Amino acid sequence: MSESEQIPDAPVAMPAEVVPAAPDPVEAIRAQVAQEYAGKLAHAELRFQAARNGVELPAGFTDFLDASKLVGDDGQPSAEAIGNLLEPFKAAKPPQYLQGIGLGRQGGYTDSHPTVSLDARNR
Repeated sequence: MSESEQIPDAPVAMPAEVVPAAPDPVEAIRAQVAQEYAGKLAHAELRFQAARNGVELPAGFTDFLDASKLVGDDGQPSAEAIGNLLEPFKAAKPPQYLQGIGLGRQGGYTDSHPTVSLDARNR
């Protein structure tokens, strides 16, 4: 057989075009709901951590926070970011005991041994 009589090569089967799977609508809705409530969850976690550490947050403090800064890459509240936010409040904790009492006499006055006045001594 000569070259002109050769059988042409069979067409190579081309792989079928990969059709991207349509995103699951349920997963899309879950992601949207998780994104909407991530901020609320972060605020709740902030209040929980503050209560656990004995930190009293000012009234309305969480109303002015950007909750997206408290959420990690995975969409969950970031313990590190919340800890960093609460750090200044931990340092401002008031002392447990009174600080202005001085170091003078701490007990009451007792008359166990009466003292003689200076007038009586000089007489």
